[in-house]
Amino acid sequence: MVGRVLVVEDDPAIQALLRFTLEKSGFAPTIVSSAEEGAAALRGALPDVVLIDWMLPKMSGIAFARQLRRDARCADLPIIVVTARGEEGDRVAGLESGADDYLVKPFSPRELVARINAVLRRRAPHAAEAALTVGTLRLDPASHEVALNGRQLEMAPTEFRLLRFLMAHPGRVFSRAQLLDKVWGDQVYIEERTVDVHVRRLRQALGAEGESHIETVRGAGYRLAV
Repeated sequence: MVGRVLVVEDDPAIQALLRFTLEKSGFAPTIVSSAEEGAAALRGALPDVVLIDWMLPKMSGIAFARQLRRDARCADLPIIVVTARGEEGDRVAGLESGADDYLVKPFSPRELVARINAVLRRRAPHAAEAALTVGTLRLDPASHEVALNGRQLEMAPTEFRLLRFLMAHPGRVFSRAQLLDKVWGDQVYIEERTVDVHVRRLRQALGAEGESHIETVRGAGYRLAV
């Protein structure tokens, strides 16, 4: 599925840049402005990776990273510290706080995505899959592009995540509850019938072949036809 990224950054301009870069690269970002807001966000569904700015109001990003590492639920959560402080001592302090990587501003969007994917490969390999191909259907998470028979398709983020998960497990049947858990994440309290709505939208995005690609298995759930 698409990697969910929690961004803890208080600069509105950088927030906008990170949101644009992450969404363009196929990630699903949640943006907050402080460690306190980040902690509140983490009480819901856990993301696949957290980007934390060092210089935050009240609690610093380094202190927040240490706090997360002391929390059993977040102890293995991939963390990247993002900061303008690039001296060796700062890098060491960032890594010693428990961060998996350290990214110095200014950075290119390409480097940001590469660092996230590298961390996900090490700590959460399921969230950093390469491009997927099933028959004439191709999905590229890096470029957030979907093509069917060589034709580019427009697809909303939720339908993209749903399709990516199904393409990673072609032919396998998943119940609505399983799809909610795997695509929407744990502790997301929405109705199972919401899955039906997004399956319908996904079929519409796939066009005339939508029904044949996304099959309904009566009494069981949905699967991607192979």
